[in-house]
Amino acid sequence: QVQLVESGGGLVQAGDSLRLSCAASGRTFSSYRMGWFRQAPGKEREFVAAISWNAGNAYYADSVKGRFTISRDNAKNTVYLQMNSLKSEDTAVYYCASGSALSIRSKMGYDYWGQGTQVTVSS
Repeated sequence: QVQLVESGGGLVQAGDSLRLSCAASGRTFSSYRMGWFRQAPGKEREFVAAISWNAGNAYYADSVKGRFTISRDNAKNTVYLQMNSLKSEDTAVYYCASGSALSIRSKMGYDYWGQGTQVTVSS
C-alpha cells in the first residue's frame, strides 16, 4: 500500500515562507516522479511543481516560478516544497502525488495522492 503523508502547512502572513514535506512509503520512491498540487475552495486542483525521479528536472507553474522550490531526498523517501514570498492567492490545500505517466502537469500523470495539508496566507 502506497502512502504519502504531507506536513508543514499552517497559517502565515503574506511575504512569509513555509516548507512542506511529503513522506512516502510502500513503493520504490526513487523510481517515480513526485509532484505538488493545490486546491483552493471552489476551484479545481491545480499543478504547482514536479520533480523527476533523480531530481534532474524540476517543473513549476508560472504562478509560483521564482518563489517555490521543489526538492527531494531519495534516501529519506521525502519530497519538499519550499515556498517563499507567500501571497494570499497561495492559500489552498496542498497535495503531494507520485506517478510516472507522461502528463507531468496534469492530475492524470499521478496515481497516488496524499491527504493534503492546509496553507493559509493572510494579507
